[in-house]
Amino acid sequence: MSERQALTRGIRRWLVFFIVCLVLSGLTAFPLVTELRWTEDLLSASASPVPEHFPGLMEWITRVREGLDTVDREQPFMLYGTDWLAFAHLVIAVAFYGPYRDPVRNIWVIEFGMIACAGIIPLALICGPIRGIPFWWSVIDMSFGIFGVIPLLIVRRMIKRLEALERAAAAAPVPAAA
Repeated sequence: MSERQALTRGIRRWLVFFIVCLVLSGLTAFPLVTELRWTEDLLSASASPVPEHFPGLMEWITRVREGLDTVDREQPFMLYGTDWLAFAHLVIAVAFYGPYRDPVRNIWVIEFGMIACAGIIPLALICGPIRGIPFWWSVIDMSFGIFGVIPLLIVRRMIKRLEALERAAAAAPVPAAA
């Protein structure tokens, strides 16, 4: 396998991983009410160490679940916003098919994703306190930007190497026909 093929394969593997993560993240935004009920049940189970060792987490999960139950019961249309959040994740995931097909030409999608990951941090730091989100939860939110940018940095570096290989191949003299 040539270096070019190996780089392309590596880029595609990282992109598939990133796309799958985006899709899963998006899909989990649809059933929030049910997910929070399950999470609270799991964390409050008798075998769970969470209530004893992480009471703040347990209180937060209960508060969020109660809030979602209230919204679901009294104002279900408000959950439409999280449906749009889910949809946005799915649409963004589709955008990464461009770099999968042609990484060099579509490196801008990778850079867009990196900017979006960086944008998570100020969003969490500004909107978290405004919305009454505990700081430790904002840190969890910010971690999505940090962990999300890692595969994109790897992919961008690989695309730059692929681009250099393609430039070198294009600049190489073509042997004369015999």
